[in-house]
Amino acid sequence: LFAVSAMTWRSMQESADADKIIAAAGHSVGEYAALFAAGAIDFETGLRLTRRRGELMNQATDGGMAAIIGLGVDEIRDAIDNFQFNAIDVANLNSQSQTVISGSREELDELCPILEEAGARMVVRLKVSGAFHSRFMRPSGEAFQKTLNSVDFRSIRFPVYSNVTAAPAKSEQLSDLLTRQIFSPVRWVDIVLSLLDQYPEAEFVEIGPGRTLTQLLVSIRKERSNVVNV
Repeated sequence: LFAVSAMTWRSMQESADADKIIAAAGHSVGEYAALFAAGAIDFETGLRLTRRRGELMNQATDGGMAAIIGLGVDEIRDAIDNFQFNAIDVANLNSQSQTVISGSREELDELCPILEEAGARMVVRLKVSGAFHSRFMRPSGEAFQKTLNSVDFRSIRFPVYSNVTAAPAKSEQLSDLLTRQIFSPVRWVDIVLSLLDQYPEAEFVEIGPGRTLTQLLVSIRKERSNVVNV
């Protein structure tokens, strides 16, 4: 994902559109491509970091994830709290009505039917080996920090919004933020809403394989418009 996204960005740099970039963001590992585009890391460093990150995350084998569509994150958190699921975290806040949860496979087996009964349009178990972007990934994040601490991050040419804070990151924060990203929720909906508020006339361009983020953008815009109209 990093390599394809980075090379796609390089091909875009040959066009006049590259000079019009005002901000960037990447979902999970996509954040490394955004940082590459903004000049914070070079291609070789991006490959080294994403490879090491993948190795560490691949070591997590006792956990799972599920995408919940049609319920708000507050309703999901209420269900987790009310039914006392102590080994489930919110992992990806993809849109106002699409959230990914992460944690114990056994608790996911119990929680998913409850969320369906609560009104979720769809509950999809993801084909992953671990409880990514949850507290259970903290050991992987702490191991990864040793690699990150060896990187001399460069100045960021344009704002890159952090998955962890949903705000532009500073170069001196990157080691900490990319460490925390492994065991923190991806606040994608908050990032997009911030960008829409700050750059209401901007065009969003998805770089890399697939159109998943473009589809999420359409959903976020539609749901945001419905809230404003109400």
